[in-house]
Amino acid sequence: MKSRKFYLLVVILIIIFATLCYFIIKEEPKTELKTVNESQEKKEPEVKEERLSLIMVGDALLHSSLYRDGYQNGTYDFTSQLELIKPEIQKHDLAFYNQESILGGTSIGLSDYPNFNSPQEFGDAMIDAGFNLVSLANNHTMDRGVTAIQNSCDYWKTKDVLTAGSYCSAEDAEEIKIKEKNGIKYTMLAYTYGTNGITVPSDKPYLVNLYSDELAKADIEKVRDKVDLLIVSMHWGTEYRSEPTDEQKREAEYLSNLGVDIIIGTHPHVIEPITYINDTLVIYSLGNFISAQSTNNDYNTMVELMTSVDVVKTTKDGQSEIKLENLNNELLYNYYQKDSRWHNFKVIPFSQMNETYNSDYKRLYEKYSSVVRMYNPDIEINPCA
Repeated sequence: MKSRKFYLLVVILIIIFATLCYFIIKEEPKTELKTVNESQEKKEPEVKEERLSLIMVGDALLHSSLYRDGYQNGTYDFTSQLELIKPEIQKHDLAFYNQESILGGTSIGLSDYPNFNSPQEFGDAMIDAGFNLVSLANNHTMDRGVTAIQNSCDYWKTKDVLTAGSYCSAEDAEEIKIKEKNGIKYTMLAYTYGTNGITVPSDKPYLVNLYSDELAKADIEKVRDKVDLLIVSMHWGTEYRSEPTDEQKREAEYLSNLGVDIIIGTHPHVIEPITYINDTLVIYSLGNFISAQSTNNDYNTMVELMTSVDVVKTTKDGQSEIKLENLNNELLYNYYQKDSRWHNFKVIPFSQMNETYNSDYKRLYEKYSSVVRMYNPDIEINPCA
C-alpha cells in the first residue's frame, strides 16, 4: 500500500514538473518578444536644431555731400536714406556692414576724402535699421588719428553691437567677444590690408588690425573652439576690380582651412563673386553700401550686393554641426540726385527699382548679377522689378 502511494506521489510530481516546464517554455518567446519590443521602443537620440539668419552689406563711406544731405534742423538724421532697406534688414537676427569712414564725430570736425571723419548719428541710423555687426578695420581707420579712433571706441561701446578690427587698448583687443543668438554662439574678427600709408603707432598696434597670416591664425585658434559660428571680415583686394586677386583667393583658402565659416569681403567698392571654399562661404566683395562715389564706369560703385544666409546648428548625442542654408542675394542701388548739389541719397533694392532712379536699371541688373555668379551660376539673386 505504501509502495502504491509512493509511486502515485512520484507520478503527481512528474506531472506537476512537466506542466511547469511546459508553461515556462511557452512563456520564453513572449519574454524574448518583450525584450525586442522594449529595444524597438527605445527613442532615437534627440536631434536639436537651432538657427539664425544673417544679412550682409558693404561699405558705408560718408562723403560730405552724403552727410550734408542728412543734416536737418540742426542735427543729423539719416533714416530717410535707409528707409527702403530697413524692413529687409530687420527680418534678420544678425546684420553686418563695414563702417568705412570712422565715426569720430563732430567735435573734431567732419571731413571728406582723402581723410574721412563722419557724424556718429549715422551709426545711430544704422543701428535703428537693424545692423548689429560692424567691421571697423579698413584703410580709412587711421585717417584722423588716435583721437578719432578713441571717439569711435567711446561711441560703439555704448551700443549693443559687436564690432571688430579697431580697439583703444591692448586689453580690449585681446578680449574674446562672444555673443549668442537662438542658441548659437558667434563672434567676428576683422582685418585690413593697410591704412593708406598712414603708420600705425608701433606701441599701439591694436588701433587697427593689419592682416597677416600669423595674426589671423593666432586669433582664430583662440576662439574657434568657443563658438559655433566664426565670421571674418576682410578689407582686401583691388579697388574697382570685379574679380578677386590671387592674394584674395590665397587668403580665403588659408582662412577656410583654419575653420572660418563665413568670409565677408570689402574695399573694392564694386561687386565681386560669391563662392564656397570647402564649407566656407566666401563673399569676395559686397561693394559699397552707401557713398557719393560717381556714376562713372557704368555705375559700378553704385550697384551693390546684399547677401543673406541661414546658419543652422544641429546637435545630436552632444555633438554639434553648423551648416549654411538658403543663401540669397539682392542687388542694391545707391541712388542720389545730382543737380546743383548731390542730395536725396537713398539705398534701393533692385526689387523696388524703376526708371525714375535709373532708366537702364534692367541692363545693370543683368550685368552685375553675372559678376556675382562668375564662379557659381546657381547663386540665387532676387529678380529686379
